[in-house]
Amino acid sequence: MSWIYLFFAGLLEIVWAYFMKQSEGFTRLVPTCITIIAMMASFGLLALAMRTLPLSTSYMVWTGIGAVGAFLVGILVLGEPVNTLRIASALLITAGLILMKLS
Repeated sequence: MSWIYLFFAGLLEIVWAYFMKQSEGFTRLVPTCITIIAMMASFGLLALAMRTLPLSTSYMVWTGIGAVGAFLVGILVLGEPVNTLRIASALLITAGLILMKLS
């Protein structure tokens, strides 16, 4: 169950990162509220996952899901630039997440 909590915590990290961008520096109410709620939920699920998973594994997987997810949202939704080095970096993070799960 901890891995499921951790997975959803990572997805919520993507949500809050996206809506933080949309909040324009916390000047827009609705995106700001979504950011804060998603942050709290993400942290809560991370805390639940950490009851049984090691800190190093939990935190690395949580931030990795958020980082790669935010990268993909940036490209697919926000039209951010794509280049070989950025893609290779995201693939390396993903490989690290897979190896951490397998270990």
